[in-house]
Amino acid sequence: MRVPHILATRVVVGVSAVLLSSTAVAQQSHNSNAPIDFGADHIELQDKANRAVLSGNVAVKQAEMTLNSARMTVAYTGQVIGGNPQVSRLDASGGVTVRRPDQTAKSQYAIYDLNKRVITMLGAVTLNQGGNVVNGGRLTMNLDTGRAVIDGSSVGGSTGATTGGGTVTQSGGRVTGTFSVPKRN
Repeated sequence: MRVPHILATRVVVGVSAVLLSSTAVAQQSHNSNAPIDFGADHIELQDKANRAVLSGNVAVKQAEMTLNSARMTVAYTGQVIGGNPQVSRLDASGGVTVRRPDQTAKSQYAIYDLNKRVITMLGAVTLNQGGNVVNGGRLTMNLDTGRAVIDGSSVGGSTGATTGGGTVTQSGGRVTGTFSVPKRN
């Protein structure tokens, strides 16, 4: 019996998400109320649009999480509390890397919605956690639950990665992987 393409993709994605999120769920959730510290080579404030554009070696840190990129747009609500504008969203592009204590994710673009406490990463996504590496087209990380879900890319092509723990390949909209099994006596 042939399994429909969409069902097979969801099964593989579901298995990958369970393997990758098991450690993260046990970890304490991210403190998205912590202050956001940033650094960049250049900043342009656009007060009338309630945003700031950071460019050149952008580095953002919030609690135990860091986000690096070439460029970032910071949207804020217009409210100022304690002398600081209230940030609602970060849009990053160009070599985006998100690091948390138990995982590192890389992509071309990322959106951090501070109100929903969700980071969505798009374009040539790679998620490393422990010895597992998964590649795909889109990664969604829920910072409250620690759950990470990867979807396949809708464009053709093939990318792959090999680590000590296994090999994972993404091709034509699918996320697939091979994970090592611990040696038993």
